[in-house]
Amino acid sequence: MSRRPKMPINGELVGIDAALRRAAKAAHLLARKTKTPCYIWKDGQIVDIAGRQKTSAKSGQASDK
Repeated sequence: MSRRPKMPINGELVGIDAALRRAAKAAHLLARKTKTPCYIWKDGQIVDIAGRQKTSAKSGQASDK
């Protein structure tokens, strides 16, 4: 059984999903570059996704030195 995505009634709303995904990706990238937090709501908790990336990167850099 396949589910097709529902098409919005208003033609102006067609690109909203893609635009929101692009904005989220840009915000996450900026947070990683500037070493600032980027929070999302995941599994009922607020999670800093930029901090999670930063932590794993630090452990990789420590092994290189």
